[in-house]
Amino acid sequence: MTPGNNGASTPEDDDPFGYLYADGQANGAQPPSGGGYGYPSVNRVRPVGERQYGQQQTAQYGQQAPPQQGAYGRPNGAPAGPETFSGAGGATTGNRQQGLGGGRGRGPNTKGLLIGAVAVVAAVVIGIAVAMTGGDSEDDNKAGGEVSSAPTVSESASPSASSSGDAEDEVELPTIDAKALRLGGAAALASDVQGAQADGGIYVSLNQVGNSVTWSVDGIPEDGAYTLFAHYSTAGEDQSMTLTVNGKKFGQPLSMENYAHAAEGDFVKGWTTTYAWPRLTKGTNTISLSCENGDKCNVLLDQFWLKKGEVKR
Repeated sequence: MTPGNNGASTPEDDDPFGYLYADGQANGAQPPSGGGYGYPSVNRVRPVGERQYGQQQTAQYGQQAPPQQGAYGRPNGAPAGPETFSGAGGATTGNRQQGLGGGRGRGPNTKGLLIGAVAVVAAVVIGIAVAMTGGDSEDDNKAGGEVSSAPTVSESASPSASSSGDAEDEVELPTIDAKALRLGGAAALASDVQGAQADGGIYVSLNQVGNSVTWSVDGIPEDGAYTLFAHYSTAGEDQSMTLTVNGKKFGQPLSMENYAHAAEGDFVKGWTTTYAWPRLTKGTNTISLSCENGDKCNVLLDQFWLKKGEVKR
């Protein structure tokens, strides 16, 4: 085929796109009807819901689609842009147009705001709890300090038992019965008269001048005043005898009165107790009771004992 129109065929028969050229149109070429070969028919598939309401339909070649109602928020008759078609970036742009055009757009991120608010409240609560815990600890420490400064039981200001005078009086000191005493003169042991508190009811009779008893007492804890008790019996008239401590006569005779008010000769009823306050030394001491000239010695003696201090019982 050479240039020009010298072939056997017409341009519309030779070239299916001849209607696009000026010479083809001059020779009467027409586009095929029904969108045949070479017809630029557009029928693209889009995802469901992507197409906007009121978009212009694709017109057939050479025809104008009638104006339609525009999408919500878009002026009527505005042609749909290429962003409404599917393709690279088409769906994303269409979605953006939907949000801007009044479609179902997304609101503010309330979930993120709620999480942030909860975190702030939690932080405040934790801070308050820590502050309250610290305050309680400080108060506890303060209270603990005040308690620790108070006297404890072991630091009590009251006197202890070991330092009290009553405790010292309770220190057990020796006691002796008549049968353990050293007898002097004509003194003799007997047990005929009832009422003696010594072991076996044994006593010694000191009823004449020259008779005596002596007690060598051990275990005196310290120097000081002590009380010597004597258990005896007398009847009728009051009696008194000489007391000697560590070789020295006591200041006055030991009073042995008839405190029981026993009748003359009634020695069973006459048992009673007397005492004196000698000063003793630590360790061993010697105590003697004797009937001297001028004494009244009608006495039965059964026991001696000691207590620390000057007491009456």
